[in-house]
Amino acid sequence: MNDKNKIFNLLENIPKTSKDEIFETLVLNENVKIERIISYGQTTPKDYWYDQDQDEFVLVIEGNAKILFDNGTIYNLHKNDSLNIKAHQKHQVMYTANLTVWLAVFTIN
Repeated sequence: MNDKNKIFNLLENIPKTSKDEIFETLVLNENVKIERIISYGQTTPKDYWYDQDQDEFVLVIEGNAKILFDNGTIYNLHKNDSLNIKAHQKHQVMYTANLTVWLAVFTIN
């Protein structure tokens, strides 16, 4: 999204299906990256852990998901639930409903 003054509805223009997750950058500057992520049942491969340099705040706009932290804690996220994932907190996406729409906010250090 290039026009910073344009109204953007997070639940519009969503393809009915996709074999891949869709990542759309809504805002990107020296401090923050905001993405809309559209999932269609995708999960993290079992042998892979996200280990990000940035803090990530996620909000489920539609659908539901399960996030697993490397300490064994599982978070069940439903519509309107949010989770703050600290930098270098290893995690996996165990489940996403077909269709899950996320808003992800990354702080850039």
